[in-house]
Amino acid sequence: MNKRPRTTLDKPLLDLCHRELGQISNRNFAHRLAASEDLVLRLDVLRKLEKHRGCVNTVCFNADGDILVSGSDDRRVILWDWETGHIKLSFHSGHTNNVFQAKIMPHSDDRSIVTCAADGQVRHAQILERGRVENKLLAKHQGRAHKMAIEPGSPHIFYTCGEDGLVQHFDLRTGTATELFTCQPIKDRWDYIPVIHLNAIAIDPRNPNLFAVAGSDEYTRLYDIRKYKWDGSSDFGQPVNFFCPPHLIGDQRGVGITGLAFSEQRELLVSYNDEYIYLFTQDMGLGPNPDPGSPVSMNSDSSEMGGSLGSAASLSNISGSADEKITPQVFKGHRNSETVKGVNFFGPKCEYVVSGSDCGRIFIWRKKDGQLIRVMEGDKNVVNCIESHPHTMVLASSGIEYDIKMWTPKAHEKATLPKNIEQNSSLPSFYLLSRVVSESHSVQNPRKLMLQLFSLPRRRVRTNNNGENSAADRELLELILTFNANSDSSNDDDNDNDDGGDTVSQEDLFS
Repeated sequence: MNKRPRTTLDKPLLDLCHRELGQISNRNFAHRLAASEDLVLRLDVLRKLEKHRGCVNTVCFNADGDILVSGSDDRRVILWDWETGHIKLSFHSGHTNNVFQAKIMPHSDDRSIVTCAADGQVRHAQILERGRVENKLLAKHQGRAHKMAIEPGSPHIFYTCGEDGLVQHFDLRTGTATELFTCQPIKDRWDYIPVIHLNAIAIDPRNPNLFAVAGSDEYTRLYDIRKYKWDGSSDFGQPVNFFCPPHLIGDQRGVGITGLAFSEQRELLVSYNDEYIYLFTQDMGLGPNPDPGSPVSMNSDSSEMGGSLGSAASLSNISGSADEKITPQVFKGHRNSETVKGVNFFGPKCEYVVSGSDCGRIFIWRKKDGQLIRVMEGDKNVVNCIESHPHTMVLASSGIEYDIKMWTPKAHEKATLPKNIEQNSSLPSFYLLSRVVSESHSVQNPRKLMLQLFSLPRRRVRTNNNGENSAADRELLELILTFNANSDSSNDDDNDNDDGGDTVSQEDLFS
């Protein structure tokens, strides 16, 4: 006698049954449904938002979640009604180079937008009646300004960081910037690293006095704005805590950090280039004076922080080996080498971790165990930005392509993981070259173009472990040298514009 095959109900259906039986409250049912892995496996593209004429470098929802703001290499800012795909407003940002981030200030009736860009400028756009926009320059970094962080719930206060290592504090009521500090390397690197080039900044949502910055070394630094003396009478450059995975402390490979995010539970998510993503809890700090020779620094003077991420005092009460306490959760599978990628939480209680990848895919992991549960095709080249909706299971993604993809759980069938997740991280040589050209104010001299290209972060033009140049590197070099040779004749006719003999050879470029 054949037995009938046993059927299994999806977890959302079981939760629905439990709610009807009074075993789950309506509120818990809503949270469980919104965090359901079943919905994550059904995410699919609802629509593409197409209007930008360049790479879309930033997407961000307003507080209500009904408007999405985006910024692009075309230097425009667009406000979208993402549910219908219609544009509510499009305007020129006022920047002279690629817009890297745009955010809508909370409690401003969605009329106050702040931006930062590759030109180093920080600007404020005020939307007036009949769609008019009043644009104002607030401050400027000496180098590209990648990210900004808005104080939770404040329509006035935000921070920016840039590749000059500078962190600035802004109050829109005064329209001026306060230069807080320039991020310095740890003491044993002062001789050869003048500043830390900053890529990311984030504010603790549960304690807005605390903010974290990270960039061109292995450490995430946590600061307490309450320690800043607004009369300028003291130096504010010392963090209250450092965070770093134990195996990366003292790293000599040149890893850096491209993305930061705080969860509502005050966890800190850190994305490394040429490495993985790590999740730090409150007791994993190294203290205010990390020692590269030891995985934990126990001399924290931050007990006043009351058990927050700014405190390492709780470590002194823990017995056993240090490695067991400070090892963060790790998330693997994606590739982060070619561009400055963000990282984010997803779900009503930050149940998931999401990131883009050089292979053009979106990766989603369970936060609690680091298990990869979903891989989605998000871009033909690279996905840089993943933004979570503030209230529901919706994602917005963007990257090298000129559109924005809106993801909702509308698929009839649940997706499965690809059997072979290939890690093809190489970008076409023409993309790297065009990216540099687009970030140049003037490309009149090919030699200066080459110098600019190879002054980009080393991870964009990499060599193999055996020291030999890769095929992609050689292809890129040949393309640039050909460009240079074809331009020599025009430059020879105008000696007055000579750059003083700055020549570049293959040996110099790959040394």
